[in-house]
Amino acid sequence: MLGVPRDAGADAIKDAFRQLALKYHPDRNKEAGAEDRFKEIAEAYAVLSDPKKRADYDSGGFAGISGFTPEDLLGGIDFESIFSDLGFGLGFGESIFDRIYGRRRGGRGADIEIGVSVPIETIVSGGEEQVRFSRATTCATCNGSGAKPGTSPRTCDTCKGTGQKTTSRHDQGVFIQQSTLCPDCHGQGKFIDDPCQSCVATGKTEREESLTVKIPVGAEDGMALRIPGKGYPAATPGGASGDLLVVVRTVPDPRFVRDGADLWRSQQVNVVDAVLGTEIDVPSLDGPISVKIPSGTQPDSQLRLRGKGLPRFGARGRGDLYLRIDVKVPERLTREQRRLFEQLRAAARPRNKT
Repeated sequence: MLGVPRDAGADAIKDAFRQLALKYHPDRNKEAGAEDRFKEIAEAYAVLSDPKKRADYDSGGFAGISGFTPEDLLGGIDFESIFSDLGFGLGFGESIFDRIYGRRRGGRGADIEIGVSVPIETIVSGGEEQVRFSRATTCATCNGSGAKPGTSPRTCDTCKGTGQKTTSRHDQGVFIQQSTLCPDCHGQGKFIDDPCQSCVATGKTEREESLTVKIPVGAEDGMALRIPGKGYPAATPGGASGDLLVVVRTVPDPRFVRDGADLWRSQQVNVVDAVLGTEIDVPSLDGPISVKIPSGTQPDSQLRLRGKGLPRFGARGRGDLYLRIDVKVPERLTREQRRLFEQLRAAARPRNKT
């Protein structure tokens, strides 16, 4: 699953896991099957990074670890520290269980998704961006009770505060117990006779917040940076808040068009220079660079400048800068230019052999 040899050391296993996890993480890869592949990778790393589990696997294969649940495998690993040098959390740990394995510990709150526009210079070197967002938080006036200060919610007599009505019966010697939503309080378990004016009995108020988000070097367009616990609060007491997902969008740059780690640029070249060849200065992320235009360059041909693109996220090296050549044909000619082009046309015509 990790693509490492049987005798791979801890560092090789960790590096392989990092690369594959970055490739298949659900916040980055939306292809079908990516989430399942990600689960396999995380579980494989959990086995091979633990000496005892690895010994069980080496001796018995999958049968040696068949008794482990996902919680057994993943629960003791600090995945966040493995990726700490990238500058952001990848949603491992708690969110692995919540999002991928479907666990809802105490009724986890919903996530909030916002976008952040990042200039290309920040993508190159990394940096910080300020973001603002709104989310529901516990009402400060009533402390989340929903009742007017000085009063308390009244417990529902029908369900005794559980929000459910339970009925029991015997059917052919079988004891059957059935729970339904309480018809009186509609599942709330309480009544609020004097509602709080600040939150209108909801116990929550909308509040605008701001925070600084760390943009990692080479952050990909559409990448979601996960900020744990900054989403909506849980609907039930004791539940964890959701997360804030900050989706990176690259600010359009007049010089380049981004394609992953590669950059594209339409470079205009006049027809004479395309025919005869020349050297021109073109902008790059490292400043102007001199590029040789070969003689006979055709319209829409491409020149590749290796390593002049963006840093590759989570990997070494940089992408490339591609120049798409736009041969500029003059629309108006001086008399001298027309005379020279006519001479060129005459010289280019094939001569009849005698």
